[in-house]
Amino acid sequence: MFKSLIPALAVAAALALPAAVPAQEPAPAFTLMNQEGRPVSLADYAGKVVVLEWTNYECPFVKHHAAAGTMKALAAKWGGQGIVWLAVNSTKHATRAGDAAWIAANALPYPILEDFDGRVGHAYGARTTPHLFVVGRDGKLAYHGAIDDDRRLDGKSTVNYVEQALAELTAGKPVSVPATEPYGCSVKYRQ
Repeated sequence: MFKSLIPALAVAAALALPAAVPAQEPAPAFTLMNQEGRPVSLADYAGKVVVLEWTNYECPFVKHHAAAGTMKALAAKWGGQGIVWLAVNSTKHATRAGDAAWIAANALPYPILEDFDGRVGHAYGARTTPHLFVVGRDGKLAYHGAIDDDRRLDGKSTVNYVEQALAELTAGKPVSVPATEPYGCSVKYRQ
């Protein structure tokens, strides 16, 4: 169903968008509201590994990963090991109600934070949905890029980059692949 949209969306994702913060640079601080209207700050999780997932409930790539349970399974697996998973929605026309409905429909075990003005998305250089950022315990970006290498969404992924980064970080090792090219829909920024 989604595969017919992939070539056009992949081209859109390649357009000039913000450059991502390089790995090993401090993660930009933020405070955003969750779908319940409560503030959530990156500083709330100081000393923990945090995964930031840029999302848009209208994007076919996000819908694909939701149907496959990709992010949900990783968040549940690694949450048991103290890893924090937060989604961020920088879509200019998204709503708190839309985020809440998406969470409920997909039984997501993590919140979606409102960045509808795109301030945090631009600070991180989020370019696609999904676009993943892993913040290490030291507050620096350990990884940013694609969730995996399955750009065609054909189920032939051989490596999940986020899982690999989390495994290495929790083992006390440096992240062997600190950046990849994200794939998905372009973030629908206000400007």
